[in-house]
Amino acid sequence: MANHLYQNDLPDGLDLGPIIAIDCETMGLNPQRDRLCLIQMSSGDGECHLVQLTKGQTRAPNLCAMLEDPNVLKLFHFGRFDIAALYNAFGTLTAPVYCTKIASKLVRTYTDRHRLRTLLQDLVGTDISKHQQQSDWGAEKLTDAQLNYAASDVLHLHKLKSALDAMLDREGRTEIAQSCFDFLPTRAKLDLAGWSDVDIFSH
Repeated sequence: MANHLYQNDLPDGLDLGPIIAIDCETMGLNPQRDRLCLIQMSSGDGECHLVQLTKGQTRAPNLCAMLEDPNVLKLFHFGRFDIAALYNAFGTLTAPVYCTKIASKLVRTYTDRHRLRTLLQDLVGTDISKHQQQSDWGAEKLTDAQLNYAASDVLHLHKLKSALDAMLDREGRTEIAQSCFDFLPTRAKLDLAGWSDVDIFSH
């Protein structure tokens, strides 16, 4: 495993392939209040590419081009938060997307355990550490422990997607899952617009 850390944007010409696993680190869990600090990405080859942002940064042309590329599938776990954080920071709406948490909730109805660590243990046979989850991601210099933690959240998502795709197909829920993924960017925009705790589909 190797980590590649960049400042402010992805380098010119970097091609991470047709399916890119993405995760974000922020200063907190409110995407409107808490700034985006780090974006980590992997093409599923054991390499992690991380972009550290400067406070107040609103542009990352190469990163945003990838986020909007209709030919690149962006793979998340709980994409609702990350898509909102990215949109709030750059005004770029990420699509198309796939969310392993949504997929899990659609097929693993025998459990209420849908955290990434649990899914990787159960479906991929991999254990990841969450020790650095609540560290200071706004620090000017990130530690190796922080970078390794951030990388662990994306390095195994391709394998997890494959396992969940097989379950979605087995249970006949691939089509409804795709509809949920397609709606996810709009769900993120609703969160930012003030409807995060309101079910607009209820009576």
